[in-house]
Amino acid sequence: MNKSELIFNKCNKILEIILISIFALLVLDVLFQVFSRYILGTSFTWTEEFARFSLIWMTVLGAAYLNAKKEHLSMDFLYDKLSVTNQKKASILIEIFVFLFALIVMVIGGSNLVYTTLHLGQLSGTLRIPLGYVYAIMPFSGLLIMAFSIYHISNINKINN
Repeated sequence: MNKSELIFNKCNKILEIILISIFALLVLDVLFQVFSRYILGTSFTWTEEFARFSLIWMTVLGAAYLNAKKEHLSMDFLYDKLSVTNQKKASILIEIFVFLFALIVMVIGGSNLVYTTLHLGQLSGTLRIPLGYVYAIMPFSGLLIMAFSIYHISNINKINN
């Protein structure tokens, strides 16, 4: 196993731990919300906002994780019909498009969103945390996706060899 594979696997393991932790916190938050509403007879407003932010982080980080594992949704009917050489070319093209999407939409667009919300001082309604911190997951996940695309392109010759 070479150095890039070790880094790739370590990064995926860390992502798994983070995603499991976020999911566990989300479950505990929702259970607490249900318990407080139906057993205690009171509702804490922060639980809904925390659940929403947790779901956002889990979804965007999960997309990066699935991209790393190459388990994202894809339609491979035509891809399977291609020769091995054309599959490699198609894989490179797909990874370039994924890289560009992550760069333009997630990193550049997400960074602009984070900067704008932090600069304007926008706070979440209940938790009163800067929304830029919530949105920071977008450029971070975009950078991860870009790194994973580079990794996949560098390993493209391993397809059906």
